[in-house]
Amino acid sequence: MGTGGIARLVSGRWSKWVVLALWIVVLAVAAPMAGKLSGVEKNDNSAWLPGNAEATKVSDLQKQFQPDDIAPALIVYERDGGITAADQARATADAQAFAAVPGLAGQVSGPVPSKDKAALETVVPIKVDSAGWDKIVDSTDAIKKITGTGADGLKVYLTGPAGSAADSAGAFNGIDGTLLYTTLIVVAVILLITYRSPILWLLPILSAGVALASAQGVIYLLAKHAGLVVNAQSAGILTVLVFGAGTDYALLLVARYREELRRHADRHEAMQFALHRAGPAIIASAATVAVGMSILTLAEVNSTSGLGPVAALGIVVGLLAMVTLLPALLVICGRWLFWPVRPKFGTPEPTATGLWARLGGRTARRPRTVWITTAVVLGAMALGLLQLSANGLSSGDTFTTKQPAEVGLEAMARHFPAGQGQPVAVIADAGSADQVRQALAGTPGITAVADPVVKNGLVELDGTLQAAPDSKAAQTVVKQVRTAVHAIPGADAKVGGITAMTIDINEANRHDNRLVIPLVLLVVLVILGLLLRSVVAPLLLMGTVVLSFAAALGVSALVFRHLFHFGGEDTSFPLYVFVFLVALGIDYNIFLMTRVREESQKHGTRRGALTGLAATGGVITSAGIVLAGTFSALGSLPLVAFAEIGFAVAFGVLLDTLVVRSVLVTALTLDIGRAMWWPSRLARVRDEEPPAEVAAPPEAVPVR
Repeated sequence: MGTGGIARLVSGRWSKWVVLALWIVVLAVAAPMAGKLSGVEKNDNSAWLPGNAEATKVSDLQKQFQPDDIAPALIVYERDGGITAADQARATADAQAFAAVPGLAGQVSGPVPSKDKAALETVVPIKVDSAGWDKIVDSTDAIKKITGTGADGLKVYLTGPAGSAADSAGAFNGIDGTLLYTTLIVVAVILLITYRSPILWLLPILSAGVALASAQGVIYLLAKHAGLVVNAQSAGILTVLVFGAGTDYALLLVARYREELRRHADRHEAMQFALHRAGPAIIASAATVAVGMSILTLAEVNSTSGLGPVAALGIVVGLLAMVTLLPALLVICGRWLFWPVRPKFGTPEPTATGLWARLGGRTARRPRTVWITTAVVLGAMALGLLQLSANGLSSGDTFTTKQPAEVGLEAMARHFPAGQGQPVAVIADAGSADQVRQALAGTPGITAVADPVVKNGLVELDGTLQAAPDSKAAQTVVKQVRTAVHAIPGADAKVGGITAMTIDINEANRHDNRLVIPLVLLVVLVILGLLLRSVVAPLLLMGTVVLSFAAALGVSALVFRHLFHFGGEDTSFPLYVFVFLVALGIDYNIFLMTRVREESQKHGTRRGALTGLAATGGVITSAGIVLAGTFSALGSLPLVAFAEIGFAVAFGVLLDTLVVRSVLVTALTLDIGRAMWWPSRLARVRDEEPPAEVAAPPEAVPVR
């Protein structure tokens, strides 16, 4: 069914009620399943690691030695004046009590005194199941009840992988609710300001909410029965994406509907025209985003590849809601929704003499000067990329505030080797055990090697790092270990552990950057070419997109370094920001240029550019503000990676909306003229000279 058929269906006098009834049924079925989505999330290591990385293979092989994935909880007891006999007795009693901790997977080790006699350390092995950190929280809470926080000068810390997992669980706890409510408030406020109506804003939010619940229901079914991997990150981004993109589509449709209400006395006919004319741009925009997100499935990092289908499904369901449910609701409710400024039949469209018409008129005076100046300014902003440090975040830099596990690591590092409890794991052929052990022990930065464990013809050796496992120094040591053990003939040695996982994730993210970014560019270029039936326009538009992305990233890097004082950026940061900015930002190119093309067929390219800007400038600006607001909601989470993505995308969208689309693209179109559409027939349509500042609105169309 084309847009014409959809338009007739959702705006029919009786069929609109059928559409509403169908969505009520969908919501009734999907809502209960949406509430269960968090129950099928996978937040264990396999949900985040690269599928074929060396550390992932070690993690799989370790199950032969220990059937359960283990996250050690490290309990550190510290006293400034030195550990007393009473402290030793207390730690020993605690170690015995840990036997009752839920999820315990092995023998409790310790308490072991430090060389300076000022601290004790106990290791509690905790099982990690498919639920990931959710179950670990139960274990760490039980440990805290046993140890308390210390008294009489004795300090007690819970750290290690289990402590870090508990901190992560706390950060992600309620992520869906936090993001949903924050996003709802942001979108509601922006729509109230945009529409200046106390009622109209409810329908886009209601439609987006139905779309989100429906998408979550579908994703739950696929995760439960079809093996779709969903984690807390992709579930959180889904909320932002559906509300942000869905509201954008709603804004474009409502703006066109309001135009048509001034031209048609019958609201059903007005919606039919509005959806028929705005529908192709909305569908093309959604298709671009969905395809762009789907490319993420090619990523090596599981959390990135898993986000692809989740995000694409969210966009598709959001599109369906905004081109069926929302139009039906708008037609059912009638013109009174726009109160107090209802669009009356026969009245002129106010955009014809508004801000964007005036901006277009000024740009038309010296378009070449405008676009060159704008490009130079954006290029200067992009110089901030020299400050970008997307080399990964240490555990201390992961959160916006210092977490308990990080405080514990600092305490442990004061008295023990920083890598104790989080070893470098080497698995090799058992016949090469001695050589592998010598190579591991002989690597500078390895302070001790545990006794080998042999099983099924394999040997596991654990080495203790002198440096903190999340430090650059530790990564250097692990790379040296890999070089040493890989060189042993016939050993087939593989190196894993926390530090090795970080190395492999960072390398996989760099690979994904090199693979996904060019593919997204290519796909978007092809879609623009097919939509605009041109070669020149898509190439120029993609150039503006890349320049806008570089400028947004440059400014973000400066803000992160000098204003927020973040320790760096995650290696996945450029990819996520690129995909969101390009895939979502291209919406505004499509919204603008499809209208410019429509007007250019009637009046020529230069006048079409001015009319297109005047007609879409307001809705594109509103859409950009909504999308920026929804992504800025990610900053409500205490995670640096989310805060960085939220800021960069929000800033980039505003830059794209207020500067690139309205100024740079318009100036380029005015300067290049009809050659913009080469090689299509539109490139031969002469411009009306001199171009008016904006075309007059079409005359009112009587009801037929």
